Amino acid sequence: MTNTHHNLLKNAELILKKNFGYPSFRKGQEKIIDSVLQRQDTIGIMPTGGGKSICYQIPALLLEGTTIVISPLISLMKDQVDTLRELGMPATFINSSIDYNEAVKRFQGTRQGKYKLLYIAPERLTAGQFSAQLASLPISLVAIDEAHCISQWGHDFRPSYLDIMPFLETLPNKPVVTAFTATATPEVTEDIIGLLHLQEPNVYITSFNRENLSFSVIRGENKRDFLLNFLQNHREQAGIIYAATRKEVDNLYEMLGKKGYAVGRYHAGLSDQERTGNQEKFLYDDLKIIVATNAFGMGIDKSNVRYVIHYNMPKNMEAYYQEAGRAGRDGEPGQCILLFAPQDIYIQRFFIEQSTLEPARKEREYQKLRSMIDYCYTPHCLRNYILHYFGEEMTRTCGKCGTCDDDCELQEITIEAQKILSCVIRMKERFGISLIADVLKGSQNKKVLKYGFDKLSTHGLLSNLKVKEITALINYLLAEQYLTLSGGQFPVVKLTRKAAPVLKSQEKVYRKVRKRKEAAAPDSHLFEQLRTLRKEISQRENIPPYVIFHDSTLREMAEVCPTDQVSMMAIKGMGETKFARYGHSFLEVIQKYLQETGGPQPAATAESSGSSPAKSPAAKRTPSHVTSYMMYQEGDTFEEIAQKRDLTLITVQNHIIRSGMEGYELDWDTLIPQEYEELILQKVKTLGTKKLRPIKDALPDQVSYLAIRAVIGKYREEIKKG
Repeated sequence: MTNTHHNLLKNAELILKKNFGYPSFRKGQEKIIDSVLQRQDTIGIMPTGGGKSICYQIPALLLEGTTIVISPLISLMKDQVDTLRELGMPATFINSSIDYNEAVKRFQGTRQGKYKLLYIAPERLTAGQFSAQLASLPISLVAIDEAHCISQWGHDFRPSYLDIMPFLETLPNKPVVTAFTATATPEVTEDIIGLLHLQEPNVYITSFNRENLSFSVIRGENKRDFLLNFLQNHREQAGIIYAATRKEVDNLYEMLGKKGYAVGRYHAGLSDQERTGNQEKFLYDDLKIIVATNAFGMGIDKSNVRYVIHYNMPKNMEAYYQEAGRAGRDGEPGQCILLFAPQDIYIQRFFIEQSTLEPARKEREYQKLRSMIDYCYTPHCLRNYILHYFGEEMTRTCGKCGTCDDDCELQEITIEAQKILSCVIRMKERFGISLIADVLKGSQNKKVLKYGFDKLSTHGLLSNLKVKEITALINYLLAEQYLTLSGGQFPVVKLTRKAAPVLKSQEKVYRKVRKRKEAAAPDSHLFEQLRTLRKEISQRENIPPYVIFHDSTLREMAEVCPTDQVSMMAIKGMGETKFARYGHSFLEVIQKYLQETGGPQPAATAESSGSSPAKSPAAKRTPSHVTSYMMYQEGDTFEEIAQKRDLTLITVQNHIIRSGMEGYELDWDTLIPQEYEELILQKVKTLGTKKLRPIKDALPDQVSYLAIRAVIGKYREEIKKG
């Protein structure tokens, strides 16, 4: 490694910490950035929320010249440019949302070096004049986002992406070309390499696994009942509900609106104004829920989506994983729930049949649909199934999906199943779900009377149940393949081979019934105060709340309760730029909260008094950091505490340090490497404790921030005296 390259990598780490506020790179990011800085064509396949953007944004600041970012959606460009500007980084976009004069102004600014990153849509590359102007720029790097769109075997093929290669060939000097996607199969990856003519690219697959997400498939239940119950328990959380058709979206939107939910809708049948307005309201937290078709989502960088519910089965695994992956982009837990009914299969088959795809492509879509159906029926680990689809294997079950962590109990429904199966037989296997349910209920409607089904022995056999409960039972038997649906516009219910042993009482039928969960505990009062402040800043500066801070950053603030710049700068996501702009406002809220609740006071108070921390009568619960401290004193490691309390490792470390600084008994020596203790103390005395980063940079890489803070805690009286 040359000195120049080594310095570039060091500078990349500094940008990550100073601008983005992250202490270290995520898995795979450093290797990808290293490859780009060595001017190697690079493909990065990283899960949604895995930090793909940083992999080209940081090199863009370090390489000479301009970086062109080719991005598929206007909303994605604006989102990323807004975020970069908030971080003090020079970026802009040119697309149809701005007029000609503004586009000229931004292009001139790019030429003059005012902007290091220029975002454009692939459609603009066909405009000869614009393409020629781009070619006149000193382009060092071209980053292609959502690169799977270039492959006709991908799930979202876009012909405009095929114009990228001809554009690259017009450039006088070949730039480094990088391509990023979250959902490329090995076949699509090969397509990306070939269609972009990448030169011996480095391909990095960091892992498709999103450990913070849980996956579940709900079969045979009443979808609306499940949805309403779930939303009742998650009222304060942001979520996306995907439906297969515009009509379904509209129906759900109207239903949830009547129930009092802050809900919006998004599909291609709405006006541009309504779609854009609803999307903006969702991004700014004015709407908690968006009900949408698959037209919604690409480029939506909203970090605090806590759940994604698919009301209908999607067309393939790539689409499902990309859409589900919009949950938990901040690294906090997210739920991905698929509500499956066999009718979903026929909706997706209808879409394929009605498409104008070539026969080979159409057959491929049927194969992908089959994989999606298998996912809905698999009795095995759902996470393993997804990873295997994308060419990755796990050696264990995940313990977190709906199969591995089943919160259901078995209920025998053999008698009900026999009644349903018998009714289907007596109706000659010629009718659909609704009429079968009516007959079993004992209905006297016109259709039942017309066919003489009121004379059947099965008429009214389930009169003790509601029609929707009977329908749910039929759907369950369909989902478990005791029954099947014929194709066509009006599918009819038929028996399968599995039905015979049940009718003969040779086998029993059991249904999993989900245990009703208690409503989720509300977020802490401090967390809500921090969110309120973030919302006020968001409205004042006209930027989405998550651009200011992610929920995970606010949650860590609420857990750690930093009371000065040093402790605030240790919060993940709090870089120097963010602290200079917002840090003091958030510190004021935290300090006021601690004073009003009688909670822990700033470290200086405990130190100056020299006494043990007093337990305030006003405190109604043990502070979070003290809970971690007590577990640590009982012998739990940092890692065990983090796992048991669902906290980040750095949060737990901060809890222990804070407790020690407040006077709780703590053996500082267990946190300090003996061989570096004197050196750390020397640097602390020389550089002061206002900022930890200069101290860290002046010490060997092996010395952690934890060790530095422990030294400050151990020698705080000596340091105060100078």
